[in-house]
Amino acid sequence: MEYQHTIKATVEILGIGIHSGEKVKLRLLPANERTGIRFKRVDLPDMPEVKAVVANVVNTDRSTTIQKGAAKVQTIEHLMAALYFLGLDNLLIEIDNVEVPILDGSAIEFIDKIQEVGLLKQQEERTVIYLDENINFNTGNGNSEIEVTPSDDFRVSVNIAYNNEVINNQYAELKTLENFKSEIASARTFCCLSELDMLVQHDLIKGGSLNNALVFKDVVLPDEKIDRLKKYFDIEAFDSMQRSVLNGELRFKNEAARHKLLDFIGDLALVGNRVKARIHVNCPGHSVNTSFAKFLVEYIKKKKNQLLIPKLNFNEPPVLDIHQIEKMLPHRYPFLLVDRILKLTDDEVIGMKNLTYNEAFFQGHFPDNAIMPGVLQIEAMAQTGGILALSTVEDPENYWTYFLRIEQARFRQPVKPGDTAIFQLKLLKPIRRGIVEMKAYTFVNNQIATEAILMAQIVKKGK
Repeated sequence: MEYQHTIKATVEILGIGIHSGEKVKLRLLPANERTGIRFKRVDLPDMPEVKAVVANVVNTDRSTTIQKGAAKVQTIEHLMAALYFLGLDNLLIEIDNVEVPILDGSAIEFIDKIQEVGLLKQQEERTVIYLDENINFNTGNGNSEIEVTPSDDFRVSVNIAYNNEVINNQYAELKTLENFKSEIASARTFCCLSELDMLVQHDLIKGGSLNNALVFKDVVLPDEKIDRLKKYFDIEAFDSMQRSVLNGELRFKNEAARHKLLDFIGDLALVGNRVKARIHVNCPGHSVNTSFAKFLVEYIKKKKNQLLIPKLNFNEPPVLDIHQIEKMLPHRYPFLLVDRILKLTDDEVIGMKNLTYNEAFFQGHFPDNAIMPGVLQIEAMAQTGGILALSTVEDPENYWTYFLRIEQARFRQPVKPGDTAIFQLKLLKPIRRGIVEMKAYTFVNNQIATEAILMAQIVKKGK
């Protein structure tokens, strides 16, 4: 189980926006569970906020911009990539201008600043999306294409193709998110010399310099363009092709591809949930990236139930059979509602029950329409959760388990004779003083039948 995180203390970051050229100050502040990443424009009346989700993306020209009402924030992708790597779910970001500072053109300084104060583990469980089928996503935008294959980990690779000898075709791969800081985070944003004059004339890089962006030297420019660019960049060797970049040395041979991978992760973060899959991107860009993020959001909505269903192998022997369950739980026929325990960890338990028409409760509920009573579905989930709770003590047979609270119970579809009910419970908080709080699901026919938040207490017999 993964838990949500915020930061331990406020982080302050100063810089300039690469497009606006304006000085800007960021203040990253801790935030409560389930609030997400939010930007707050403290320079505007009423200090409006915009949440960092793909539904709020309004522009992808050279950077990713989000907006809600008057709250507009530009060039968020490098910061968002840093937050995704660090595993930050909840954060309030105060910003006093329209654009996130570019710093050195990468994500490394954001990471370093945040790691100085450290992360704070929160009590709410983090939602992780496991994509369970191959996906081929094509926007119809040239050669851009994204391929997804199911995986229990997160891996991203990118191909880029430029029509010049300086960048040409490059490939980059991140085999595990743990390596993001060392392999990807310091790759800088870039452009080609052939497009630099156009960017300058359109006021798109007012804050650009050779300290915050790579400039690949793909052409020899005429004198009039060189003179114009010298007003923006302090460098003399525009007419020499001896160096591949005006900046001097690359940090990586394939730095351009690595930065495109960085941008992709920053845009993917706008899905709002962490994703486990292997993703390959051909010719990425902010438009392609955010279109894919929007697609994923809709995909997750449509397949939410299926994505939550635990993957089980019923051919494997159970962790606990009915006789072992009887040694832990005091319940007996007709009230023992769990046949097997299929998974048991420190924070999760999965049980099952095969329902037949001979169950006692079906005879009266109802004679002509047999349905398992909702209260018994809750009870079955609670008994499964009791196994998890009692597994934390050395002598479970000497303890009782009592209900304390049921919240947010939802009954989504009936449970009938012939169904195999799967009960999954995960701890929402560590067990303290015998208090157990769990998120509980009943799955039937690959659908959620019942869900609730359950709280119970284990008490030693005789007390």
